[in-house]
Amino acid sequence: MEAIRVVAFDCDGVMFDTVQANKAYYNHILEHFGRPAMSPEQFAYSHMHTVDQSISNLFKNEKHIQAAHKYRKKMSYLPFLKYMEIEPYLKPLLEKLKARYKTAVATNRTDTMDRVITAHGLEGYFDLIVSASDVKHPKPHPEPLIRVMKHFKIAPEQLMYIGDSTLDETAAKAAGAVFVAYGNESLPAEFHIQSLKEMEDILLV
Repeated sequence: MEAIRVVAFDCDGVMFDTVQANKAYYNHILEHFGRPAMSPEQFAYSHMHTVDQSISNLFKNEKHIQAAHKYRKKMSYLPFLKYMEIEPYLKPLLEKLKARYKTAVATNRTDTMDRVITAHGLEGYFDLIVSASDVKHPKPHPEPLIRVMKHFKIAPEQLMYIGDSTLDETAAKAAGAVFVAYGNESLPAEFHIQSLKEMEDILLV
């Protein structure tokens, strides 16, 4: 992959297994308002989309949506960090990439991303982090990846993006980036991996 200059990562489902963290987070908000826990369909949506989109999907009514956001913004995310499991080969891979590649994160997380990075000792590991707060249109729109390209002044084919959802695949395709599907064989992709360790062979590091 000689053309690749930047390797970008999705957060949830790639850098971390966040299934339990996201379930606990949204179910806590629902419980506060006396609502039942998420259905499997609601969780599948919330696991991929932004918090704004997820709250809207869960609460529907505008008054209730605003109340949920007000509560969410004052509650701490720290109790939920313990449920996040870092991908075992994330840090080793990032260390190996330093010599030849720039690294980035393109995520639909919003105001929790800084705390996630700090809590897991990832400060300084990435050259750029683009969250949903940094763009007008989050994934599946290609804007987060286009922002990465513009920052590093690279062509689409020089960006490799690792994601695990249809939102990631759609964004990568629209942006013209090389897409790597993590843990999801059903996604159309240039490469499929089950572990970030496999990226060492793909990128020859």
